[in-house]
Amino acid sequence: MPRELLFQVSPETAHNEVLLNEQVAKLFQVAVSDIQKVVVVKRSIDARQKAIKFNIKANVFLKGDTYSESAIELPEYPNVSNAQEVIVVGAGPAGLFAALQLIESGLKPIVIERGKDVRGRRRDLKAINRDHIVNEDSNYCFGEGGAGTYSDGKLYTRSKKRGDVDRILRLLVAFGATPDILVEAHPHIGTNKLPQIIQDIREKIIECGGQVLFETRVTDFIVKSNEIQGIITQNGDTISANKVILATGHSARDIFELLDRKKILIEAKPFALGVRAEHPQELIDKIQYSCDFRGEYLPPAPYSIVKQVNGRGMYSFCMCPGGVIAPCATSPGEVVTNGWSPSKRDQATANSGIVVELKLEDFKPFAKFGALAGMEFQKAIEQKAWHLAGQTQKVPAQRMVDFTQNKLSSSIPKTSYVPGTTSVELGQVFPGFLTQIMREGFVQFGKSMRGYMTNEAILHAPESRTSSPVRIPRDHETLEHLQIKGLYPCGEGAGFAGGIISAAIDGEKCALKIAESLLK
Repeated sequence: MPRELLFQVSPETAHNEVLLNEQVAKLFQVAVSDIQKVVVVKRSIDARQKAIKFNIKANVFLKGDTYSESAIELPEYPNVSNAQEVIVVGAGPAGLFAALQLIESGLKPIVIERGKDVRGRRRDLKAINRDHIVNEDSNYCFGEGGAGTYSDGKLYTRSKKRGDVDRILRLLVAFGATPDILVEAHPHIGTNKLPQIIQDIREKIIECGGQVLFETRVTDFIVKSNEIQGIITQNGDTISANKVILATGHSARDIFELLDRKKILIEAKPFALGVRAEHPQELIDKIQYSCDFRGEYLPPAPYSIVKQVNGRGMYSFCMCPGGVIAPCATSPGEVVTNGWSPSKRDQATANSGIVVELKLEDFKPFAKFGALAGMEFQKAIEQKAWHLAGQTQKVPAQRMVDFTQNKLSSSIPKTSYVPGTTSVELGQVFPGFLTQIMREGFVQFGKSMRGYMTNEAILHAPESRTSSPVRIPRDHETLEHLQIKGLYPCGEGAGFAGGIISAAIDGEKCALKIAESLLK
């Protein structure tokens, strides 16, 4: 039996197997030769003191203990070519993991994706960055893998109660992710590595007899006697099934509008909105690590900060160390920002969404839109940003201190946002109450993180797609829509997840409920 050990070591020791074994031998008061294997189970950084340490949780195998390497393998997926069909709308993490679970349960998924495969998406992303052209079906939000494919691949979640997080992580490793994601406290794959993993998942679905249809947008639902019968695509084709998982993501406004037109129950949901702040990574390292030089054994420093301002939460969101800011509009005539990092997090800048929680009452000016009021609030800000930036994908930008002082920045340095920036007083982008909260909030941030509040930091507006502005209600037990039998609202777009892991877990849960109802 291995011995479980919790201990702290220097960054160098944490990354050196020989030094790690020597430290463990000291703690057990045995010879190094008595250490058969140290298996690190969890690893995190403790930067609270000047001498930075790594917290290590490990299983220690001494000489004589039984130890064997165990590879992480995929489940034995059956061939489901002739099995009962289930439609999965959306090929993001919720849809893809739902499809895998359906196969594991002996059902055939037909995955419907409005966008292109991961390779095809790249051309459209270049068009946004270089030519300011937005393809409404293929962009940073829509396409194979969903928004997660090109938005960093952060896997940290607080949603432990929602399901088996480790199962999702192990599946990702089996599909090619680094095993480090099983160990790190804040696991991360990287935007450069995610596309191949997503492609491998798709190939496994097809290999097992499932279908994946790209550039296929759902334009209508076939509903009879409050029971789903199938979907209709933009070409007028009908795909029939009496079980449909709706996993279209937080930006599928056309789906929300379709549901509203068909009087299928949806409701407005609070979300958060603000800006994306970019600092030099070196500055964040100095603040977080209290040192002039980070060193080779410490990763680029992240940060997480939360403040209460005028009764509202203002907080960092989707923080990307060593990352870049990307244009994430899904329609012409709007500007949207998001951030991502490559696997090495080796870019010169750090960025994070800095957002303020909204309340349903904030959407009153758009009350005529009913359940879509929050979506219209969101859309209005994105469209205003587009106009202020010269009707291009350039982003309205302002230096951080200038923003807090209501002062137009005389110059904006080049940032990681490739389409470029336009100097704008960002108070013009947001409603007055939101602007005031952010101005006060950044001042508070600066008091908590000395050096954070600086004109070296550039604010890009808006960061508006933090979560869905609409919830599609479902039954707590069956996970079916409250009104339409056989329709399973799922993932971020339905308002039941927030991020890759929780969306994947929700996709699996919906697939299992369908299997439970069909395979009794």
